[in-house]
Amino acid sequence: MPDTVRLVDYYYVTVADKPGEGARVLSHLRNARINLLAAHGFPSGRRSQMDFVPSDAAAFKAAAKQARWKVTGPKKAFLIEGDDRVGALVDYFSRLGTAKVNITANTAVAAGMGRFGAIIWVKARDVKKAAKALAVG
Repeated sequence: MPDTVRLVDYYYVTVADKPGEGARVLSHLRNARINLLAAHGFPSGRRSQMDFVPSDAAAFKAAAKQARWKVTGPKKAFLIEGDDRVGALVDYFSRLGTAKVNITANTAVAAGMGRFGAIIWVKARDVKKAAKALAVG
């Protein structure tokens, strides 16, 4: 089966960089029945940033409002899903390089059952050029 590449909206919140904060945020989203296509967290200064790609943006924003989170976004990223194989992302990275688009960040994972998933972030000014290079409709 061919890979799917989608331009997706993501949102982020910053939280205290301490044990249990990720669980607290994810528990709230679970209790609000928010389905996430991707989630990524990392330290940012003295805090942590948590990025989310929800399947339903309106529901995510409502849950975030209920929790009184300061949400940034929507911003754009590329979500890739496909059959796992050696070098699965090489072609995508090469296309972006040829188009002179720098990758800001990337996370990829083998999803089991022969599948992989990845998310690629580029600068906002490069989203259209990246979408063309990645052949996103």
